[in-house]
Order: sequence, then structure tokens, then C-alpha cells
Amino acid sequence: MAGGPPGRGGVLRRPQHHILASISDEEERFATILTPPPGRPRWTPDEAKRRTGRQVDKPVTPQEKISAIHPLAKDEEVAATVTGDLLRRPAVVAQVKPEDKVRAAEQLSREDDVATAIAPDILRRPAVVAKVTPADKVKVVAELTRDEGVAAEVTTGLLRRPDVAFRAMGDDTARHQVNRAQVERGQQAREDFEENSPLAPAIRAIDRSVEFLDLVTACHAFVAASGRVVPGLRDRQLGDDERVIIHENVARVRATLDWIETAVDTGKVDVDGELARLLQSE
Repeated sequence: MAGGPPGRGGVLRRPQHHILASISDEEERFATILTPPPGRPRWTPDEAKRRTGRQVDKPVTPQEKISAIHPLAKDEEVAATVTGDLLRRPAVVAQVKPEDKVRAAEQLSREDDVATAIAPDILRRPAVVAKVTPADKVKVVAELTRDEGVAAEVTTGLLRRPDVAFRAMGDDTARHQVNRAQVERGQQAREDFEENSPLAPAIRAIDRSVEFLDLVTACHAFVAASGRVVPGLRDRQLGDDERVIIHENVARVRATLDWIETAVDTGKVDVDGELARLLQSE
């Protein structure tokens, strides 16, 4: 029969029969040709392709549509265009698996400009940040605070939080750096005041008066203390070690008094090596 299902040894005339001819088992092949799909009076080329596992010309099922897209998407430009179009459709993106979204985000954000654009928006979402592990949060903060300006602003905000400041001061290095910064800050403020404030001359005069009074007070305190203590040595025999210690301290006092006299007479307060040794042996 021309154009009909072939008999054994006959010639396949229709395209679908050529497709079904790829079935290797002869009994199965002829049984298949003579048995169209349910609800169909005859085999169509696409039904024959479905039966033999080939890509159909008019895909119907989701899997057939996916299989049809894959060959086309092997071209990089086509894949890029299609991907961009798909990602603009919220309904499509909503159906993507979370793990596939993660992989897509990782790939898309490999470019620094893209990563820079999306990172601030992500970090502004408390619910997202709350899911980040503490270790990763520390890494992120460390990277963001490499900039000195950012680090200074963030640190200021953190140290305003009593619990954070208390824990930070438990670190010896952090505490030392804070103390050092306070000293340097005070020195800078003092230098700025002395250079720019109209009150600086008056304050310097007061400082000199205070220094003068401090020196007079120190001398008076030494004399007064000696006047109370020395009479107690009457009829007392000090041991050899005690006398050595007293003589060492008297030498230190004598050198200090010479230093004071030099400073008062000349204004020079430089310390020579011997005096420095005596003062540091305290």
C-alpha cells in the first residue's frame, strides 16, 4: 500500500516511518509502526521522535521546551541575551531553585562593578544580614574598614555602645591604642590651642606660674619631710646595707638639686648621662 504502513521487507515512505525505522528490534519496530499513539489515527513526525527519544520540532512538554532551548543556547551571545531577558521576569526568577540562584548570583557578581552595585543593597536588608555567620560578618567588616575614614566612623559608633566598648577594652592592644590616641589627641589639641587661641599667652603665663609653684612645693615637701625624719636617726646605728641605700638616694637628691639650679639659672633642662642614670635608678 503506497503511503501506508509497510509490511515486512517493504519500503518506508513517510517521514515518521523513517524515524521509527531506527528502532533496532524488528518485531518491536513493526509493532510500533502499526500501533499509533493513544488518541491518534496515525504516527506524526513529532510523535515518532518522542517514541525514539529525539528532539521534536514542536515541543509541548516543559522538558521538550528545555531540550529545544539548550542547543540554541550553546552560542554565548544567544545565551547571554536569553538569560538577561529571563532574569527580568520576576515570575520566572521566583521558580528558580535557591541553590541555582546562589550559583547565578556568584557568577554574575564575579565582576567587581556588579558586586559593588549589589552589595550595598544586600547589606541594607537586616533579615539577610541576620543570616550571615558571625565569622563571615567579621570578614565583611574587616574588608569594609580597610578604608581609614570608614574605620574611624565605624569605630566611633561602636565605642558609643557600652557593652562593645567594655569588651574591646579587654584587649590589651586595643586598650593601649585607645590610650595612645587619647594622649596624641590631647597633644594636638594643646598645640592647636597654643598656635591659634588668643588666650594662649595668658595660659602659658599661668602654666609657668603653676610650674614655679610645683617646683617650690616639691622643694618645700622634701625639706619638710627631711625635717621630720632625720631627727629620728639620733643615736641610731644603721646597718651597712641601709647606709648604702641612703647614700645612693642622697646622691640622687644632690644631682637633682644641681639640675634644678641649672634649669632655674639657664633655662636648660637637658639631662646628662650620669643624671639620667641616677634618676632612672628609682
